Amino acid sequence: MKRILVVGGSRYFGKTLVTRAREAGDEVTVLNRGSGAPPRGVERLVADRDDEEALRAALGGRDFDVVVDQVCYTPLQAAVARRVFAGRTGRYVMTSTMEVYDPATLPAGPADPDPVPVTEASLDPARLPLAAAAVRTSGPRPAYVYAEGKRQAEAVFLRDPVFPYVSVRAAHVLGGGPAEFTGRLAHYVERIGAGTPVDVHEAPYATSFIHHHEMAGFLQWAADETFTGPVNAASHGATDVIALCEAVAARAGRRPRYRVVGPGAAASPFSFDRAYALDSGRASALGFGFGRVADWLPGAIDEVPRAAG
Repeated sequence: MKRILVVGGSRYFGKTLVTRAREAGDEVTVLNRGSGAPPRGVERLVADRDDEEALRAALGGRDFDVVVDQVCYTPLQAAVARRVFAGRTGRYVMTSTMEVYDPATLPAGPADPDPVPVTEASLDPARLPLAAAAVRTSGPRPAYVYAEGKRQAEAVFLRDPVFPYVSVRAAHVLGGGPAEFTGRLAHYVERIGAGTPVDVHEAPYATSFIHHHEMAGFLQWAADETFTGPVNAASHGATDVIALCEAVAARAGRRPRYRVVGPGAAASPFSFDRAYALDSGRASALGFGFGRVADWLPGAIDEVPRAAG
């Protein structure tokens, strides 16, 4: 039995992770700002993680075998967590994202497209510049785009680590019906069902996906293991936006329509004009068995609520 703290854990695959860990016999605590009651048998601590003193007060004298951080988006949040949980946990697992590899958001600017899936070695956040303002405790807080905030957060944890640390660079998570709060899969179901064109790039690159149950299972597995550092998490079978639309069309019984957008223009979710699909070989070599996108995607599409017609 492990003592696990899940920071966040009130929705989507974080909620599933909490339930799975509790059912496995672990002693589970969640810490968030009070959104959503946890399952029976799970303790909840309420605090704003940005407020270091409030976070320390909520934790009291507790310590944990593992902290799984679902909601670390900025280097300031990482710096607070690094100070607060030093000496309180034997392992720290942060949910990061495949978007840290996106060449369009890297400080060096867009790179030439490369269809080879990216490995963890493709990006070492500890070598990226970390602005002093990124972790300051007073004054205006810098704003970050999602990918850069995650990269900077990883950099804070990876510089001079104070506990064994893992960053899970997750593929795009799908499935779960209404629980999939981003609405990205619903975008396709609604458009194709209504006969509305889907905006795509002229030659979209494949991207990586993972089912929400598989993502929860991966985090639970990562919490139990001993490896450290970045690790990619993606189901087998990189998939481009055309294949995704074809899969939706097969369930909807209606052919998709497309509208090609120009270079640099916004397109529908998951249509990319650059390559950074994930190579999940490290996780596979460490012992995690991924499923295949083609096997679970039809069921995920069927879970999307249809508009009343």
